[in-house]
Amino acid sequence: MAGEHGVCCGFSRRDGALIMAIPDEYSFVRYLSSKKSVDDRALNEHVRRRLVDSLKERGDRRLEVLEFGAGIGTMIERFLSWEAVDRLAYTALDLEADLVAEAERRAAQWARDAGFSVEQSTAGQIRITRGDRDAVLEFNQSDLFNFLERTSGRGRWDLLIANAFLDLVDLPTVVPQLGALLAAEGLCYFTINFDGATIFQPDIDPELDRHIEALYHETMDTRVIAGRPSGESRTGRHLFGALRAAGMELLAAGPSDWVVFAGPEGYPEDETYFLHHIVDTVRGALENNPKLDSSRFRDWIDRRHEQIEQGSLVFIAHQLDFLARRMAKHTFSQVR
Repeated sequence: MAGEHGVCCGFSRRDGALIMAIPDEYSFVRYLSSKKSVDDRALNEHVRRRLVDSLKERGDRRLEVLEFGAGIGTMIERFLSWEAVDRLAYTALDLEADLVAEAERRAAQWARDAGFSVEQSTAGQIRITRGDRDAVLEFNQSDLFNFLERTSGRGRWDLLIANAFLDLVDLPTVVPQLGALLAAEGLCYFTINFDGATIFQPDIDPELDRHIEALYHETMDTRVIAGRPSGESRTGRHLFGALRAAGMELLAAGPSDWVVFAGPEGYPEDETYFLHHIVDTVRGALENNPKLDSSRFRDWIDRRHEQIEQGSLVFIAHQLDFLARRMAKHTFSQVR
């Protein structure tokens, strides 16, 4: 049976329930969609509420929002549902054209379902209206660093959003560049920042489990893309210092851990697929690692997939959310 987005999956029944077997192929679009319910639970409510309250204090002027690494637009849907502002210009930036197209499609469908009128303004832009609410949503396919070079020194945006993104870039380089895009006292809402714990339960072999976790984190710490350092495994804790060094005032922070387990009716939403994708991501990162016995690692991967099938796997990833504000008198250095 073919799964959505062209992913091929087998299905079986256990105790009358339809169970998804291990996918033959994986789709990043479907992974991002399956991740939405995981992120929804994980986002720190204290930090989110502080953001909403701060935006409501700004009155009814149009809010200019820029999101980096927007993916398929799940944060757009969340932000609109929070009803923090009535008038909004939201620019969603992502490198991958297929994700940008999916974000635009999803946003239009979400808006229609929520009772908005939807108008295609120009290519890559839609306007949605309902009562006093008026939002222009722009979908931009671009590399982060090219975008930063084009917009260097323009303090235009009132709010920057990055969800599950900053652990893919070099913080000391990128955070000051992002801060320079903010208007005076503009806000940064940086969420789901990985912070050094990837936990699979139950244990298979405690020593091997810890070894695989350490090697998986090592791939994050040594990752280089296009000649640039690209993220690390302790981004969350290091964001405290990176934000302050970039002239940002920290307003709120808190944990946003992924916690995925099967309840009486199995894993919620499409989180079975999410877990299979996570395990396959670990496989892809480590399958040729000379520090691992390849046979033992293959067995470990197979066991984790089997645990998902059985509904026994628990997955936890430790992450942190942040809300920060640009200090009014701070001057950022230019993009390097």
